Amino acid sequence: MRFTARFATLAKTAPVSTREIERANSLDSVLAPTDWTDVRIEAWLDWADAQPDRGRSPGVWMNGSVHGWAAGLAERGQTLGLFSRIEAVAFAGELSATIRLGLAVPATSAAAIDEDPLDLTDAGARRQLAEVLAGRRADRLAPGAVEAVSEALEAVTDAVLRCEGPRSDCADPARNPALARVALAARRAGAGDADILRAIAGERFLARPRPVRTLPPLVAFADRGLIESGGTEALAAAEAALDGDLILTFSSGDARRICDATRCGAAILHLPAIAALPDGCSDEVLEEITRLWTIALSLADAGSVTSLGLSGLAEYLVIERTDNARRESEAGRIGGLVVAAIKSTTLEIASLSASARDGGQRDSTTDSPRPTALSLFVDNADAALRLGAKAFSAVDHYQTGDGEIASRLNPALATAIGRSNVEIEAAERWLFGHRTLDGATGFDHTTLRELGFTDVELDAIEAALAHVSRFEDAFRAPVLDAGFLRDVLGVTEDGTPDLLKHIGISTEAVATARAWVFGHGTLADWPEAPQSLKPLLNDPAAFEARLRAALEPFSEVADTALQTLDWRTSPTAATRLLGEAAAAGQRAVRIRRGTPPAGRLLILPEVEASGGRRHDTDVRGPDRVVEKVVERDRTRRKLPDRRKGYIQKAAVGGHKVYIHTGEYDDGELGEIFIDMHKEGAAFRSVMNNFAIAISIGLQYGVPLDEFVDAFVFTRFEPAGRVTGNDTIRSATSILDYIFRELGVSYLNRNELASAGSDLLPPDGLGGTPDEEAHTVPAARFISKGFARGTAPDNLVVLPFGQKRDSPSTPAPITTEAVACPACGDFTLQQRGSGWLCDSCGVAPSMQG
Repeated sequence: MRFTARFATLAKTAPVSTREIERANSLDSVLAPTDWTDVRIEAWLDWADAQPDRGRSPGVWMNGSVHGWAAGLAERGQTLGLFSRIEAVAFAGELSATIRLGLAVPATSAAAIDEDPLDLTDAGARRQLAEVLAGRRADRLAPGAVEAVSEALEAVTDAVLRCEGPRSDCADPARNPALARVALAARRAGAGDADILRAIAGERFLARPRPVRTLPPLVAFADRGLIESGGTEALAAAEAALDGDLILTFSSGDARRICDATRCGAAILHLPAIAALPDGCSDEVLEEITRLWTIALSLADAGSVTSLGLSGLAEYLVIERTDNARRESEAGRIGGLVVAAIKSTTLEIASLSASARDGGQRDSTTDSPRPTALSLFVDNADAALRLGAKAFSAVDHYQTGDGEIASRLNPALATAIGRSNVEIEAAERWLFGHRTLDGATGFDHTTLRELGFTDVELDAIEAALAHVSRFEDAFRAPVLDAGFLRDVLGVTEDGTPDLLKHIGISTEAVATARAWVFGHGTLADWPEAPQSLKPLLNDPAAFEARLRAALEPFSEVADTALQTLDWRTSPTAATRLLGEAAAAGQRAVRIRRGTPPAGRLLILPEVEASGGRRHDTDVRGPDRVVEKVVERDRTRRKLPDRRKGYIQKAAVGGHKVYIHTGEYDDGELGEIFIDMHKEGAAFRSVMNNFAIAISIGLQYGVPLDEFVDAFVFTRFEPAGRVTGNDTIRSATSILDYIFRELGVSYLNRNELASAGSDLLPPDGLGGTPDEEAHTVPAARFISKGFARGTAPDNLVVLPFGQKRDSPSTPAPITTEAVACPACGDFTLQQRGSGWLCDSCGVAPSMQG
C-alpha cells in the first residue's frame, strides 16, 4: 500500500511549544501544537494514559504517545502482510501527522452496548426494560442518598459533642432534645439504629458516594405503526428514554447495527481543519484522509462496522456555500465521497489480505476484519474534546496567549458575513454589545443625569460595565457611593437589588439597555443578517439536523443524535414526540430529559413536628422535654415606602434621646431610629448602627419580644431618671429605656412600665382616675401628613373600656429616687416610714 508524505510534510511546519499542564495528581510538561488549548492537551494526555505503554519520549510532541500508537498499528499491518517496512514507516508518519494537524482523531467507544436490542412488542422485553430502568434510577439516586445519610450521622455525633453536661445525659435522646431531633432525621434519611448508636458513641461515619457510572444507552425496536398510534410500546419507550437513555428504532436490523457500531473502533474527521490546509478540502485530500483512517480502524479493531464521523460539517459548509439548498446537497455529496473511499479501501485491504494468505505469510485466522456496515455518525464527547470540535454556535470560545478563555464571533460566520457585504462589526455589536450606556436605547447618560447622576457616578458605572457580568452589579455599592445612594436616590439600604426600578426606569427600558450593553448572545433576531444565513442563525440546531439528514442515506447505521428535552417533559409528551418521529420516517430516535437547573425547585410550607416524635424517640416518663422547632422564612419583609410610626422624645439621666419608629401597614414594628443629643460622634454612630441591626432583624422576622428580653435591665451610663415619657420614669441604661418603651407600646408589656404610670387612666389620654372620661380628638394620634387629609376633622377617640375605681387618696410620694437592691430600678420610694419598690414591689428595710 503506497502512501505519500503529504500530511507529514505539513506537520513539520506546524508550530509547537512546551506547555505546563496541571492534572489531577501531577504537573506535566509536554510539547504540543501552539493552537491547542490546555483542556485539549489534557484530554490527549488522558487518552495516552489509557494506551499500552510503548515508552514515552520527552521532547517529542505529546511525549511520543501519538506516534507510538500509530507505529503500533503500522507494525501490525506489516505483520499481517499489508505493508512493507518502508510503507509501514510512511503510514505511521502520515497517520500521526493528521492528528498533529487536527484533521482527525481516534474515538474508541467508551460504553459499548453488550446487550441485544429489546423487542418492545414482547411483554417480557417490556418487563426487562422496566427492571433496567429501575436499576438506573437507583444508580442516579444513590449518591444523594449516601450523602444524606452521612451528613445525618455526622450531625448525630456533633449533637453529642456540642452538649454541655454529663456524658450520660448528652448521649440520651430523652435528655438531649437536639440529639433526639437529629437522630430522628438520620433514621428518616435511611440510617439504621445500629449506625445511629455508633454515631452517638462518637464513631465517625465517613462515606463517599461512588462516581456515577457512564452507562451505554438501551436499544429497542418496535413496529412503526404501533409507535405512531401511541400504544403501550410507545409509553414504555418514552418512560425509559426520559429517565434513562434509550435509542428507539423501527426495525431489528437498524437496532442491531447500532449495537454493533458501539463495539467497534471509530474515528472522526474534522472538515474545517481539512479546509484550512493549503490544498483545501479537495476531493483528493478527503479521499486520502479517509483511506488512512479506514486502514487504521481495520488494524485497530476487529469490529464489523467502520465508523468514520464527519465533524464541523455545518461550519465547513457555511464557509464554502452560501445557498441553503446547495449546503444540504453538498453535505450529501461529501457523505457519498467518504463512503466510496471507505468501500474502495476495504476492498484494497481484502485483496492484500488474500494475497498475503495465498503467499503463506500468515494464518487465515489473523485476517484483517471485513466490515459489513458503514457509519458516518460518531458522537463521542471525549474525542470531540481532543479534536477541538464544538457544536455550531455564533459565539466561539478560544484560549488566549496568556491562558485566559475569551469569546469572539465564530470565524466561519465572520467569513460568510463578510462575503455577504455586511459589516462584521455590526454582528459583533449585536452579539456582544457595546459595553457602554453612551447612546444606549432604553435609557442612557441623559436619562441618568435627569435623575441626579453626575459625571462621577457615570464614570464609575462605565468603568464597571467593562468587567461586570450582570447589569445590576453596575448600579449598586461600591460602584455607586453609599452617600449618593442614600442622599440623592433615597436608598436606605446598601445593595438594593432593583435600584433602576426604584428610580423610575421601566422594566422594558432596562431590558433594552441591557441588550445594548451586553449584547443579545445570539444572532437569531439580528435585523442586518444576510438572507442566506437567516435559517442558520435563527435555529443552528435545526440547520445541523438537516445536514445530518442529508448524510443519513449514505450511512448504513442510523443517526442516533440525542435530542435533549425540557427537564419537566412528561411521559405523555415524550410519547407524542416518538409518534411524530415514527410518522416522519426517522430510522432511529433518541430523546432524554435535560439537566434540571441548580438549586431548590420546590417551595415547601412550614410543617410543625407531629405527635409521632414521641413514638419515634420512644421517650417515657414525666420529665420528658418536648422541643418545638419552627423554621422561619428568611425572606426579608420590606417596609412600605410611605410608612407610619411615632417619635418619642425623652431624656435619660439628663441625656436627650429620640426614638423614631416605622411600622408595617398592619401596625407591626419594622424599624427604629435612635438619635442622641450632644453626644460624641462615636457613641452616636454606635447607636445608629445598633438601630440598623435591630431593624434588619425585625424585617427578617426576629420577634420584638426577643429583643426586649435581651436588652431590658442592661446597665451602663447614662442611666437614672427619665423625663418626657409618661410611662417610663427611670432606666438603667439607654437600651433599657428604649426597649421598655417599645415593649409597652407594641407588645402591651405593661410590667415594664415604671410604677406611677398606673395613675394614668388605661386609655393613656391623661388626667386622673377620678376625672370623668372625655373624648379626645383623633388628630392627637393620627398624622395629618401621613393620612393626607383623608381622616375627617371630627374623628375622635372614645374613652370606652376604662376601669372606674372609687377615688382614694394616694400615699405621699417622695421625689428622691433610690436604686432598688432587688431589681436595680431607680424606683425605690419612701412611703411613710418604709420603702417600697414601684417596679418589683419589694419592701426592703433600709438602714440610715
